[in-house]
Amino acid sequence: MNNKKRIFVAGHNGMVGSAIVCQLENNENIEIVVRSRKELDLTNQQAVSDFFQTEKIDQVYLAAAKVGGIVANNTYPADFIYENLIIECNIINSAHLAGIQRLLFLGSSCIYPKLAEQPMSESALLTGTLEETNEPYAIAKIAGIKLCESYNRQYGRDYRSVMPTNLYGVRDNFHPENSHVIPALLRRFHEAKLNGDKEVIAWGSGKPMREFLYVDDMAAASIYVMNLGKELYNSNTEPMLSHINVGTGVDCTIKDLVETVAKVVGFEGEIKFDATKPDGAPRKLMNVERLESLGWEYSVSLEDGLTLAYQWFVDNQDKFRG
Repeated sequence: MNNKKRIFVAGHNGMVGSAIVCQLENNENIEIVVRSRKELDLTNQQAVSDFFQTEKIDQVYLAAAKVGGIVANNTYPADFIYENLIIECNIINSAHLAGIQRLLFLGSSCIYPKLAEQPMSESALLTGTLEETNEPYAIAKIAGIKLCESYNRQYGRDYRSVMPTNLYGVRDNFHPENSHVIPALLRRFHEAKLNGDKEVIAWGSGKPMREFLYVDDMAAASIYVMNLGKELYNSNTEPMLSHINVGTGVDCTIKDLVETVAKVVGFEGEIKFDATKPDGAPRKLMNVERLESLGWEYSVSLEDGLTLAYQWFVDNQDKFRG
């Protein structure tokens, strides 16, 4: 008789989902269930319902999402809000109807207001206007949080949400046009080194501050939060507050980030900053006091994480996502 806990990881081919799978594989008492996009279309309500009714899943990690950078969010806002909303609705409702008590939803720090007080705490949700460029995506992620809270409130489920800061690491998207800042910088400095370029120009003044978390730390935090007991809802926390920030609680200037990337890659030329280009928000830092009070802290430093991500990039240049 198989007594293993059957855990479904939605989005297992993505950077975070694959990291969660890698860590869950170390537990011999877990049977991991995954489906490719061809095997299970998460935007198909009937297909998702049938899957949950037949597979006898015990827990769900909802890491599946349509993601992209500023250009993609601006170009395809309807796709971003629709696909993320329908994936969340299908999985959360079908999990509930199948009697699944524990689910973890992965959100994003973009749920917080554009001008939220720094560092951003969980209570900042819905207290101000969102960043315009990714508002549709952010609204879909907020809806995911509220879906979890609502099923908890109405049906007594225990559906939780984690809100990561900026993530990077192995299996990231290094596409030259739609990657995020760290993979874009790693690729740019790598190519500059190969081409023998004497300088690299970085956008902006370099003064804004950003926080970054290595993907394996995010996976570890997700599994930790999933397996917390009632201490998650302690006396100091609003009972229906289902989301928890995940980050380092430490940020750095973009200038420091760029210089560290250059060091990791081995680029020895000059770095110049083009201050005529936009900087974005002056600071985006997560308040991670709640997660730290529950006993979890990050372990991979920025330089170590960049080194791991760069090595993966070098070894897998023919497998870029995106």
